[in-house]
Amino acid sequence: MTDLLDDRGILYIIADLLSIVTIASCLISKVPQIRTVQTLKSATGLSINGLLMELCSYTVTMLYNFTNGYAFLSYMEYPILLVQEYVLVYVVLKYENLLGKRAFIWAGVYAGVFFGFASGIIPSSLLMMLVPLTTPVGATSKVMQLVAILKSKNSQSVSLITWGISAFTNSTRIYTILLDSADRMLLANFGISTVLSTSVFLAAWYYKKPKQE
Repeated sequence: MTDLLDDRGILYIIADLLSIVTIASCLISKVPQIRTVQTLKSATGLSINGLLMELCSYTVTMLYNFTNGYAFLSYMEYPILLVQEYVLVYVVLKYENLLGKRAFIWAGVYAGVFFGFASGIIPSSLLMMLVPLTTPVGATSKVMQLVAILKSKNSQSVSLITWGISAFTNSTRIYTILLDSADRMLLANFGISTVLSTSVFLAAWYYKKPKQE
């Protein structure tokens, strides 16, 4: 049993494999959603506020892992997800006619804060204060998306593939984090995210079902 728990044991091999699968899944996780919005030229059923909150949650979590020197494989999907999230937010803002001077000013503020933390100009200790907020912020973003679907009873612009991948990758991270750092804040974040991503997936599937019949 001891052999299973050393850094070359089967548990860690499984964790590394799950990390690779998670990262590979995240390479395309937001692409179906981006293509759906671009094809329909509509963001019906999507919550822009939810997307922005998700963006903030991703950013803080990635910077927290980076500044704490955690194994890169345990959070490598975040840089990948962030690039896709930037594109998704852009296309949603575009089709919601929300692109303008105000949007670009906030984008500049975001970029400044991001590079401030990444470069160490802004003390990483501040991230310790922000990380506990990623769980409620990330959860709220998913709740807002869920409410948007339930309220409109229309998930035409919502990608089932994107939310299915989200639920899967969040669940795999519970296992990999348990072995890598057992960080309680990260575990709580991914546990709640798994439940809510699954809920959004099911709601989106339900409101697409009549259209498929």
